[in-house]
Amino acid sequence: MSFNLNEALKNRIVIILAVLLTIFFFSSLSSCNSAMRIKASRDKEMANRIVLEERMSKFSQDRSSLEEKAKAKEKEAEELKQALDTAHKSLVQEQLINQSLKEELQKITKLKDTLEADLKQAKEEGKKLRMK
Repeated sequence: MSFNLNEALKNRIVIILAVLLTIFFFSSLSSCNSAMRIKASRDKEMANRIVLEERMSKFSQDRSSLEEKAKAKEKEAEELKQALDTAHKSLVQEQLINQSLKEELQKITKLKDTLEADLKQAKEEGKKLRMK
């Protein structure tokens, strides 16, 4: 009987160990599966971060390029405005010169008309004096 008792105790221990081994085995499988899911999730997040960083880098480069273009356009617009102001001032000066020249031409025309009238009168008086 003592042999059977030892044998029964051994069988129970083996069964308990087998159950514990099965529990630990499934626990280990579950842990590995969970670790794989976490690693896959982390890898996906890292890939998304890399894509976002690349997009941000491209956006920053595009933004810098656009800012440079905008500054160049602003400078060009300022230069064009200055050129327009210069042309406007020049036009105003030319208009004033033209006005002055018109007034001078009118004075000269009046003077010419007066001189022609005086010349005509002098001719007529010269004819009258010759006839006498």
